[in-house]
Amino acid sequence: MVASRQDAWTEDDDLVLAEVTLRHIREGGTQLAAFEEVGQRLGRTAAACGFRWNSCVRKRYDAAISIAKSQRQQLKKMGRITAPPVVAEVDNVIAPPKRQTPSPVEQIKHDEDEEQQIESVIRMLVNQKELSRRVKQLERELEGKELEIKELTEANERARKELDQVSGVNEDYRALVQIMERARKLAFLQEEDSNKAIFKMDENGNLERVEK
Repeated sequence: MVASRQDAWTEDDDLVLAEVTLRHIREGGTQLAAFEEVGQRLGRTAAACGFRWNSCVRKRYDAAISIAKSQRQQLKKMGRITAPPVVAEVDNVIAPPKRQTPSPVEQIKHDEDEEQQIESVIRMLVNQKELSRRVKQLERELEGKELEIKELTEANERARKELDQVSGVNEDYRALVQIMERARKLAFLQEEDSNKAIFKMDENGNLERVEK
């Protein structure tokens, strides 16, 4: 007996349950056999699969169940189902109304229509599964992009702070250069003043240099 799992049912699990159960109904098998097959594939008990089918999944496939039952009747008439089908009736599902035996042409057309309907349901299930996988893939890609954007934002913030620091250093450097330039000019002027000669006039009216 397969141990029951406690994790939640996924969309893919529901699709597997629907596909297998509809196939068993269509081919004249029992729903119990379908639940056991699903349980083996998903690692769940048959009881858990049956509860999931009756409480949640079945209501989404009422039309498909009716088509599968009708297809089962056609297979029985064609001799493809020899033993009387023992199928557990689905609660709250009304069997399709009986009608008069159709003509051979009508029967062929009816069979073709039902085949197309079954194929349409199968395509819908396959497309839904593929869409679910694609959505999950896009969600993973989105998470990766969001992480990349976060990393780029943090890197940009660090670069901005470093730039601000470099800008501050440049301002300090320019201020220092200006101070040094002013000091150099001041020293030059003082040197010029110290080199200027001083003269005075003697008693005879002649200019003479006064040594500092």
